[in-house]
Amino acid sequence: MAEQSLPVADHSAPADESTSSGPGISRRALLGTAGATGLVLGAAGGAVGYAAAPAAATPLTSVGSTEVMFHVKHQPGITEGLQARGHLVAFDLTPGAGRKEAAALLRRWSETARRLMAGEPSGSDDTDVARDAGPSSLTVTFGFGHSFFSRTGLEKQRPVALDPLPDFSSDQLDKARSDGDLWVQIGANDALVAFHALRAIQKDAGSAARVRWQMNGFNRTPGATDRPMTARNLMGQLDGTRNPKPSEPDFDERIFVPASGSKDPAWMANGSYAVVRRIRMLLDDWEKLSLGAQEAVIGRRKANGAALSGGTETTAMDLEKTDAKGDLVVPINAHARITRPDQNGGAAMLRRPFSFHDGIDTDGVPDAGLLFVCWQADPLRGFVPVQRKLDRGDALSQFIRHESSGLFAVPGGAAEGEYVGQRLLEG
Repeated sequence: MAEQSLPVADHSAPADESTSSGPGISRRALLGTAGATGLVLGAAGGAVGYAAAPAAATPLTSVGSTEVMFHVKHQPGITEGLQARGHLVAFDLTPGAGRKEAAALLRRWSETARRLMAGEPSGSDDTDVARDAGPSSLTVTFGFGHSFFSRTGLEKQRPVALDPLPDFSSDQLDKARSDGDLWVQIGANDALVAFHALRAIQKDAGSAARVRWQMNGFNRTPGATDRPMTARNLMGQLDGTRNPKPSEPDFDERIFVPASGSKDPAWMANGSYAVVRRIRMLLDDWEKLSLGAQEAVIGRRKANGAALSGGTETTAMDLEKTDAKGDLVVPINAHARITRPDQNGGAAMLRRPFSFHDGIDTDGVPDAGLLFVCWQADPLRGFVPVQRKLDRGDALSQFIRHESSGLFAVPGGAAEGEYVGQRLLEG
């Protein structure tokens, strides 16, 4: 749970397909009514407000109307802001399915993702779950696991960066909920839209692939706070203060595989690597700590995310500052100190997690925590060195448990007329 702050990227645009949203009015016309009257209540991430409309239909809200493009340089679901609902799902190819079947599957998945992200039905067998909703910032992202390449005869195209992650002493991994041939990340700002996409992707898998594991997550709904701010996790901490931002000059270099001059295979150009970890939070133990003890574990104030050395959330942490007794104000094993990029050789990763809560155990303990997803151009320079350092002495370690893990190669976005992974599967 490295401490970095989440960028907010607005990739919203009006839907450009005329799918029906009700009797007598198209999806395009419905979205158009929101801007026609000039009644705007705000402007954060798309058109915000309500506008006059025919009595037969109600204009989509700002949450429903925001659209993320499918055909882009980098796959959607990486640089967009946190979404309110998410599903992470891994598939294994079925016995007998190989490169040909995988190509057909990715073609189906890409077309379904394109349609759903535009607010259209998934196809002829649509379930109507999201019939009344707009795109709701839906993103669908596809990746390949280490085992995918041997199952498709593409071992020579497997990136070195996709080598299995090393073992960490804090791991208590469930192999059945780790890894996988294929990985899909689904996110949206409406729970039904996200479920609709999950169901469509699962159905599209057909006889080519079967679900290996699936996890459900959530974040705060956009607009729930009086201003944009770093999200809180289930420990109540601001989580993501020092995330790299797209405005930084070396952002692409740290997060995405370059189009040329890389040791990665050509099909990974403009792609990234996703590390996925299910991190259970031992909330009963955490909540027994005093506020001061919790802040010492993290190294930041719970109320506003400011470093214990002073200032605001964005003030640089003073690692050498001491108190009247000569003790470090930010403890030597504080999570925020250990995860700072300047304390890890500049290692950087873009964190884009979801919280999860999967019920209460028989002993009354919540099965809850963080679906940690981080993005980087090279996991051996991003996630691995930071996690190794955390493994050696992070104060937070006694309050969390890493229960599953996966590493996936996520190729660049599909160009118009292409499907995701086409350059790998047909190259």
